[in-house]
Amino acid sequence: MASVKKDDRLTRSQSFMCVGFAGIFSKTVTSPLEVVKIKSQVGTFHSKRGLWQSFLLIYQHEGLRGFWKGNLASCLRLFPYTAVHLTTYKKIVHLHMDEVGFISQWRAILAGGLAGAAAALATYPLEVAETRLIAQNCRQPTYIGVIHTLSKIYRNEGLLALYRGFSLTLLGAFPFSVGCYAVYMNLDKLWQEPPFRFTPLQNFINGCLAAGVAQTLSYPFETVKRKMQAQSARLPHYGGVDVHFTGMIDCFIQVIKNKGVLSLWNGLTANTIKIIPYFGLLFTCFEMCKQVCLYRNGYIVSPLSYKLAPGVDQSLGPYELEEAKRYLRNRNFGSGESSFGNRW
Repeated sequence: MASVKKDDRLTRSQSFMCVGFAGIFSKTVTSPLEVVKIKSQVGTFHSKRGLWQSFLLIYQHEGLRGFWKGNLASCLRLFPYTAVHLTTYKKIVHLHMDEVGFISQWRAILAGGLAGAAAALATYPLEVAETRLIAQNCRQPTYIGVIHTLSKIYRNEGLLALYRGFSLTLLGAFPFSVGCYAVYMNLDKLWQEPPFRFTPLQNFINGCLAAGVAQTLSYPFETVKRKMQAQSARLPHYGGVDVHFTGMIDCFIQVIKNKGVLSLWNGLTANTIKIIPYFGLLFTCFEMCKQVCLYRNGYIVSPLSYKLAPGVDQSLGPYELEEAKRYLRNRNFGSGESSFGNRW
């Protein structure tokens, strides 16, 4: 998957905030495509006539606000998801490293899948709330806001309803990891050069390609998961789902029987179109936030450029650099006092 590159010149909190704000910005900008995708997966009436007609129907029935339904839940999910994912990933990678600190690419991808599963478990109720908010009829809304959605689902349907379909996240992780692995194992053949010589543009293309292949392979699992999240006997029209089912296996059967196998990939066009702007905005926003932090830490001369600050050792961490600056200030202050005393 495409991911932002770690920079040791940032503190942990700075890296976390940069990733979080970049994720919020990219999710918010690409939210219309996400809304169309989820409505297509659930099978609401907006998605019956294709991608562009879905946009028109949402605008006609719900207005511009309809394209950002559920976005708050999605953004709120980012920070805890990132925190759990990073912490779990580091622990798993540390366990599988050899004596010299090396880990195979397959194990690294597997570690990413397991970390993603742990993060998904911790934040899954927010994903359910996002799906319910997007799928509901805005003219007769059942839910008003994220907190109201979570509390109403818990009160009316129980705690397990907030984790309905979670097993599909685990099942979908396998084809997702296989897709990532297949792409990254063939990058040297694609570019006709070793990975360590890839440019930032090549790495960006690699990330988008891996995301596209991995999400396409795991997409049927996500489609069924969204239907399970949205369906409820307590909601009008069973939550707007286009097929009725009693469980995960029955959902697959009913979708294939009534809608055809290809309907498991409903919304894939919107999802694929979203990949490039999403990751492009993610990287761009992250780099802008990083520049501000690097300027604040004293590594560059301006937050608007990457021109390095003269005389600053870029290999030092932020705390080491601060200690070095403090030492130099104290030494200069001491030498100033000494020269002042010698005059008298």
